[in-house]
Amino acid sequence: MNCSISGEVPEEPVVSKKSGLLFEKRLIERHISDYAKCPITGEPLTLDDIVPIKTGKIVKPRPLQAASIPGMLGMFQNEWDGLMLSNFALEQQLHTARQELSHALYQHDAACRVIARLKKERDEARSLLAQAERQFPISSSDATTANVSVLSNGKRAAEDEMAPGAKKIHPGITTSIISELTDCNAALSQQRKKRQIPATLAPVDDIERYTQTSSHPIHKTNKPGIVSIDILYSKDIIATGGIDTNAVVFDRPSGQILSTLSGHSKKVTTVKFVGQGDLILTGSADKTVRLWQGSDDGNYNCKHILRDHTAEVQAVTVHATNNYFVTASLDGTWCFYDMSSGTCLTQVSESSGYSEGYTSAVFHPDGLILGTGTTEGLVKIWDVKSQANVARFDGHVGPVTAISFSENGYFLATAAHDGVRLWDLRKLKNFRNFAPYDSETPTNSVEFDHSGSYLAVAGSDTRIYQVASVKHEWNCVKTFPDLSGTGKATSVKFGPDSKYIAVGSMDRNLRIFGLPIEDGSTDS
Repeated sequence: MNCSISGEVPEEPVVSKKSGLLFEKRLIERHISDYAKCPITGEPLTLDDIVPIKTGKIVKPRPLQAASIPGMLGMFQNEWDGLMLSNFALEQQLHTARQELSHALYQHDAACRVIARLKKERDEARSLLAQAERQFPISSSDATTANVSVLSNGKRAAEDEMAPGAKKIHPGITTSIISELTDCNAALSQQRKKRQIPATLAPVDDIERYTQTSSHPIHKTNKPGIVSIDILYSKDIIATGGIDTNAVVFDRPSGQILSTLSGHSKKVTTVKFVGQGDLILTGSADKTVRLWQGSDDGNYNCKHILRDHTAEVQAVTVHATNNYFVTASLDGTWCFYDMSSGTCLTQVSESSGYSEGYTSAVFHPDGLILGTGTTEGLVKIWDVKSQANVARFDGHVGPVTAISFSENGYFLATAAHDGVRLWDLRKLKNFRNFAPYDSETPTNSVEFDHSGSYLAVAGSDTRIYQVASVKHEWNCVKTFPDLSGTGKATSVKFGPDSKYIAVGSMDRNLRIFGLPIEDGSTDS
């Protein structure tokens, strides 16, 4: 018997007490729940009015087409026809895809040919221009005004460079500039005598509880790596230089990227804020230094491109006046610049004629001394006024990767492949060494905090030491493991009052270490 609703043999047959009609259980129950009446007679019907029927296993009858050999042959023919039609449609799609791919490859080949022709024409034009400039070198007056304003993050720039064969003439550090530097030194030295450690400085107990509080993927994934960090304390803004050729300005409290500085063609090796952050300096492996000017919309536009170096620029350091800065390069020279004009006032190399490349540079807090590190593991101290090398510290193995002066002006920390060395500038001697890593792991960064109370060291991990005197031990109070998975922390910087520590590694993330959220916000 068949269901009165579907006309098919029911799987769970039930019968109505009132009408005696047979139904599929699931169909009649759904109809009763919707209409509460019999679908055939229209009489009121409830679930209590239907009775299940016990039957043996129901075998559904074959469809009519399968009841005979001609019917089955017809079914097979229909299936075959459907398969052939589907195969034909797939072949048409394959043919169309092959035509589109062939056209795309042809266009790509044509584009490559055009690019090759344009590159050849460009190289020929450059060669002709270089020959002309060798015959007619530009004058020194043109050289001092060569740094011209450029627009929109350096994407369009006036190339302020000397001709290849022309001799660069620098005006030198004038007596008025020396007087300005000396006055600044006297004022800062006087303030330093009255200096006291601020009451808001993070205590050792807090630093011992520091852990990673946030991680920000601010650089590109195709070329990961943060190699330089600087922090503008007054606004709590962090600038990072990356292997992806960009510098990024990051607002730590909000966790937002404020601006991306694009323009360098190779990795950004160093980045520095100037003054209140209206200007930013970046140095790069592309041999240039760029000076970026902040705008009202929060972005930074490239103001000057400085091309005085002939090799990778490794370090930029800003004088305390914020009117001058120094760059150091692997070409074995360091340059002293005027901030406002971008003019190189002097370019200093060893008087002997041979000079190792410079891998790091930093001004002493008082501004009359410059410290530089070389590829040969030598630390050189310079008198800025006379540009004379007044002291040399040796003993390191490998390039000097970082230099940091303590705020008290007495201590100098230097990092290299063999670890960290501490120098007493009053006696010009080494008084303590740290070798936190094995012989295969270089120390990449060393940094005193702004109060001179802590020292951070970065290599395969990041370690914080409590600063003591020459005679007393400098204790390691906290070690942060490398969470990047690369085994290489490349840069470290203390936040305002050491309330947090910013660490860059060979991945794309800027990591912030501070008190856990439940212990207190790092914004305080």
